[in-house]
Amino acid sequence: MRVYAIGGYSEVGRNMTLLEIGEDAFIFDMGLYMPAIVELEEKEKVSGEVLEKIGALPDITPIKHLTKKVRAIVIGHAHLDHVGAAPYIAYNFDAPIIASGFTVEVLKDLANDLTKEDKERFKNKFIKLNPNSTYKIEGKSGSYELELVHITHSIPQSCAIFLRSKEGNVLYTNDYKVDNNPLVGGKFNYEKFRKLGEEGIKLLITEALYADEERKTYSEIIAREMLRDVMLNVDTDGIIATTFSSHIARLKSIVDFGKQLGREVLFFGRSLKRYVQAAINADICPFKDDIKLLSFKKQMERYFKKVERNRRQYLVVCTGHQGEPGSALDRLSRNAFSYKLGHKDSVIFSTRVIPTPINQANRELVESRLIKKKVRIYADVHVSGHAGREDMRDMIRLLSPEIILPSHGGLQKRSAFAELASEEGYKINKDVLLLENGASAEI
Repeated sequence: MRVYAIGGYSEVGRNMTLLEIGEDAFIFDMGLYMPAIVELEEKEKVSGEVLEKIGALPDITPIKHLTKKVRAIVIGHAHLDHVGAAPYIAYNFDAPIIASGFTVEVLKDLANDLTKEDKERFKNKFIKLNPNSTYKIEGKSGSYELELVHITHSIPQSCAIFLRSKEGNVLYTNDYKVDNNPLVGGKFNYEKFRKLGEEGIKLLITEALYADEERKTYSEIIAREMLRDVMLNVDTDGIIATTFSSHIARLKSIVDFGKQLGREVLFFGRSLKRYVQAAINADICPFKDDIKLLSFKKQMERYFKKVERNRRQYLVVCTGHQGEPGSALDRLSRNAFSYKLGHKDSVIFSTRVIPTPINQANRELVESRLIKKKVRIYADVHVSGHAGREDMRDMIRLLSPEIILPSHGGLQKRSAFAELASEEGYKINKDVLLLENGASAEI
């Protein structure tokens, strides 16, 4: 067994790992590097060549010699830093893409936005696998059982990937949090992970994003109470809320409180339409009858005129939580719509600024425009979707893996995880591997 670190080991995002077992290989995730595409997210079509040029795609050069061995591409969840590269590079591998129903729906929507050339190449078969279901794969070196294990995160149908093989079991857990009150979907299943640990795990590949933060991540129910406090106890004419478009649980809370206020809920922006429509198609959107989805420019302009005339009648939910250029909130802040923001408006950022220079700069620019307009700003009405250091400790203790490969972060993040693992009895560079993009290790 050999593991290849393709992406997400020298940075946050661009997640992709290949596992080689004899004459067979399996790919876990195919993600984009989000800082590279932040200014392209609201554009309709971007070619694979452009994404490769700006460094948004994983570099598959180190595994070119293994392309014919790949039996399956397995996607853990539908965030773009885990699934967004699949429409552009999956064609290199004659293998199906296995994912949950919601993730497949997002993939289908992404495929609709491909250029003609990219669309012609992206012919991989989709296999929908429900969370907590298994799938048999016959390879040249033996039989394998793949299980998608429900895990709590900030997007529906997030799954850890468990692969059973004669060479040992592998568990891939990018990303997760330990949430006992997730609002949408089941809570964290301690007993299931304990049983996986008892079955035996040769290799655990797991996120290290917040391994350097001494905390447990709060439940999504805490974010709901924060939103309740802001939305129901502030007297304001216009309410504009923004959060991650994929965060269906957070959007549910926003919609619920909008209804309590007696406001009509309008969703503005392309990425919101993508994820909410995917949830509707997968029959897991609890608020599908309570909102109106708007993404085309003329359509958005028409409805913003309505909001302008009677602000207290509507709740605006829009893209732009990171200040992304071209997002609905960015355009609002630049007076690109009929709706002119002012001192009678409140903007709620139910999100945390992703700590990259481009995101911080974009968000600061949008906020500075809002401040000039005397808009009331409520920032960080949010809890993370990622494990804190103590959640990671709990996961190690539940699973007791033989070897751990921390992922989803540069050396600083992964080193912090290695220190945590050493506190639990693991030895760095023996039981805990620190690999950079393009490197591999024999297990």
